[in-house]
Amino acid sequence: MAGKSFVKGAVILGAAGIVVKILGAFFRIPLANIIGDTGMGYYQTAYPVYVLLLAISTAGIPTAIARMVSERTAEGNHREAYRIFKLSFILLACIGLATFLILFLGAPLFVSFSNPKAIYAIRAISPALLVIPIMAAFRGYTQGLQDMTPTAVSQIAEQLFRVIAGLALAVVLVPAGLEYAAAGASFGAAAGGICGLIAILIIFFKRRKVIKRQCLDTPPDAPAEKSGTIIKTIILIAVPVTIGAAIMPLMSNIDLVLVNQRLVASGFSAEKANSLYGQLSGFATPLINFPQVLTQSIALSLVPAIAAAHQRKDADDLRRNTELGMRMAMIVGLPCAAGLFALAQPIMLLLYPTQRESAISASGCLAVLAIGVIFLSSVQTLTGILQGVGKQMIPVLNLCIGAVFKVIITYVLTGIPALNVKGAAAGTVCAYFVATVLNYRAVGKYTGAQFSVMLTFIKPGAASIIMGASAWLICSALLPLTGNVMAVLAAVLAGVVIYAILIFALRIISEDELKRFPKGEKLARAARRLRLYR
Repeated sequence: MAGKSFVKGAVILGAAGIVVKILGAFFRIPLANIIGDTGMGYYQTAYPVYVLLLAISTAGIPTAIARMVSERTAEGNHREAYRIFKLSFILLACIGLATFLILFLGAPLFVSFSNPKAIYAIRAISPALLVIPIMAAFRGYTQGLQDMTPTAVSQIAEQLFRVIAGLALAVVLVPAGLEYAAAGASFGAAAGGICGLIAILIIFFKRRKVIKRQCLDTPPDAPAEKSGTIIKTIILIAVPVTIGAAIMPLMSNIDLVLVNQRLVASGFSAEKANSLYGQLSGFATPLINFPQVLTQSIALSLVPAIAAAHQRKDADDLRRNTELGMRMAMIVGLPCAAGLFALAQPIMLLLYPTQRESAISASGCLAVLAIGVIFLSSVQTLTGILQGVGKQMIPVLNLCIGAVFKVIITYVLTGIPALNVKGAAAGTVCAYFVATVLNYRAVGKYTGAQFSVMLTFIKPGAASIIMGASAWLICSALLPLTGNVMAVLAAVLAGVVIYAILIFALRIISEDELKRFPKGEKLARAARRLRLYR
């Protein structure tokens, strides 16, 4: 049952993630065409600082809530699970207020070393820190109950209103200056956060009667911890997770200073350095975040499932979920990496037609970062597994080691004019590769999982290479006949179909595993009728 819950939750979050990223494309792509790479430079100066403080506010505590609630629920102690939620709600509200004040009042300091005109974007995005941490408390609680629907609905509502408000304000404020247009786009995060919170509140209050009944059904002699003990446990779990989540945003902030300085030192003008940084952070990096949201859904669903199995001391279920989770990550991550690598330039030209020169230049960054998708997918999933078994400090230390490699490689390679920002992209790939290797060893040690090299890596890898090569050939053949837009769309659609066929042809997913998906019995029957399983 736990394995079924984990797969179903991952699919729900993954589907929501796709919708969110599509909406995000309707935000970033028009935004880049509206304000150009200079405006994106202002926007991206504010965004990494915001993401860093958001990680401090929300990365660790919701994971701690999910894990602790899952453990109490596995014991039948629903009353204590609800107490954990209430205490964490207060804690997150206080942290959100503190980070808002830091970002709003500290804006002049954050931009003093790089982009002074980005101060408006930083202050415009800061109110989001007041509402998103509160929303994260509800998400953590429902995830702990292995119910991913409230998180999915709130994510879609948040992103939808972020797009509407952000683009509308950007268009209105362009005549006032690109720095103000970037600020208007940044405020969309706050508008989206408010709407996402409203959405999850509506769902929560509709289900409150069921939650209260479960709390009343909890045996009177069920153990109850002191509030101070609960908060202490939340912090002990959350701090390592928060540090780990903050490492890469911190690296983005280091990139903000390091990359621009190294580009200027190698002969680029300050304006050109800002444009190149905008190509890396505003054009290429968001596309890497698309497959990331799919593998992140696997990691989020794994934490409560792994924690419950670990609490029950069910070694078989723990090992089964671990192995299946890693295979799902590779089934998703490998084809995404192959597709982005093979179609890097056509995709860039499709998304940024009015910024052709910048799009072509940014395609090199995308090709390099595409390789990193494989290791990012692995890092996220392995981190979720380690968090579920209470070893949340290990992935933090491993990512720190990877970050050291990133700084060194970024410093050296970015200073080579021919590589410029592609050197920073290579540094990011290296960081995730190092962390993946170290996390992989730790997961094997603490879960007893033995990953099948053939099923987990070789078969999905072979299918992904065939799919990527096919997509490239189709795009190249159609390009002179149909133009870039139709060629890319046809290649992507063909790639999806080819990969889906190869999944069954190579037996990458078994019939029993297919049954764990939502409507899995119907899917398995349909696959059998099509003779995909014999």
